Amino acid sequence: MKLNELFNNVPAIEISGLAIDSRKVQKGDMYFCLEGLVNDGHSFVAQAVSNGALCIIHSKELADMPQGAVYIRVQDVNAVLNEVASRFYGHPSRHLRMYGVTGTNGKSTVTNIIRDLYSHHAPCGYIGTIAITYGDVKKAPDLTTPDPIIIHSTLAAMVSDGMKACALEVSSHGLELGRVESVDFDVAIFTNLTHDHLDFHGTLERYFAAKLKLFTQLKPEGIAVINADDPYGQKIIDQCRSRVVTYGIEQDADYRADNIHIDVDGSRFTLIHEGKEYAVSTNLAALYNIYNLLAAIAALAETDMALEDILPWVSSIQQIEGRMERIQEGQPFNVIVDFAHTPDGMEKIMQYGRMITKEGHKITAVFGSAGKRDTKKRPIFGELADRYCDRIILTEDDPRDEDPHVIADEIRTGIRHTKSIFIADRYDAIRQAIESADEGDTVLILGKGDEIFMYRENGRAPWKGDHLVARECIRRYYFQENADEA
Repeated sequence: MKLNELFNNVPAIEISGLAIDSRKVQKGDMYFCLEGLVNDGHSFVAQAVSNGALCIIHSKELADMPQGAVYIRVQDVNAVLNEVASRFYGHPSRHLRMYGVTGTNGKSTVTNIIRDLYSHHAPCGYIGTIAITYGDVKKAPDLTTPDPIIIHSTLAAMVSDGMKACALEVSSHGLELGRVESVDFDVAIFTNLTHDHLDFHGTLERYFAAKLKLFTQLKPEGIAVINADDPYGQKIIDQCRSRVVTYGIEQDADYRADNIHIDVDGSRFTLIHEGKEYAVSTNLAALYNIYNLLAAIAALAETDMALEDILPWVSSIQQIEGRMERIQEGQPFNVIVDFAHTPDGMEKIMQYGRMITKEGHKITAVFGSAGKRDTKKRPIFGELADRYCDRIILTEDDPRDEDPHVIADEIRTGIRHTKSIFIADRYDAIRQAIESADEGDTVLILGKGDEIFMYRENGRAPWKGDHLVARECIRRYYFQENADEA
């Protein structure tokens, strides 16, 4: 694309790409001097030009302006980045049905349910914590909500590959840092808001203010799908200028679940919508997953699919790896892997564990807490495990440069009655929980889900993923040990 197609009064030079990392600049790129949380892109202009940048977008006065590039000073680099990225890639979000999902918990589940159900109607892509997926493409993500260049280039690839829709996880970080300002959302979905990311936002009010942006920025003809049972849902409704559709269980809502029956392998309920009742049977278990399913049903029913076309498919929704994933390798006890890493998420999965564990049998929880992240929730994790579990195994969970022993001790301040042990190596902790499980027990492995990396002192290190480690430990250790004893 020619530079003069993006800006006025500039040379008609060919721009071949966009970049925000000076180290990754290639010849012909436009480099944006973003101010990050740690580094300021203005400090790396020389490196960007040396690597071949033909245009520099900046907001501050530059002490060094190497020859060979066009310099364009703007008031807000991030706003220009959003606009340019969308235009450079042909405004791809305008050619897709865009579903944006935000909330403390449930983003990955709701977006993947939407992708799964929509795909019975037309091809649908997904961008989020688990992966970037469309057609036969599946790539590991760097962030839950990527930067505008990755978002729009990915959406353009989806359009080229025949996708008709995309479900995008929208994190509070992504909203606060302005990563989705130029995405043309058709539907914005709010799941819930509880304690999380206070290390970044500072207060719950500022955390909510970040989430609110998805709805205040939603186009007037867009649709806001709101959890009516969450107290923050009403606050969004009061400030949203778009059409609002609600879902819930306890409060009156446009899409409400009643007569709920939850089993180990699924759930049944009556969906009430516009005075009509629909019998729903799904392979999703746990109460919070009924909320997630309601959100997805409401979003789809208000756009491209009729309820009668959606409901037959909810009985066989594809398992989302690492999200309340039941690990079944023939063992006589429950093993559940979940990404839960917030107090609300931990409590909900532990409540489900208590529900499926018969009296006289034990619940073992394996978890830790991330280093350099919201330390206030650590004793809360201990309190919750103390309340719902019979055995607690504390271990590493992205410790970064913190000592996992210290993190475990902070979690222990909330534990009053339940026996707990610390096993530093996460693999060994999972192995111990599985080897010590008896018939009818439940093992909850929480925090990492399907993530295939572990943040340690020297950066990101490989990790198999809790779901794969659990399967391996059951096959290699539990059954082998029992075979040896026999």
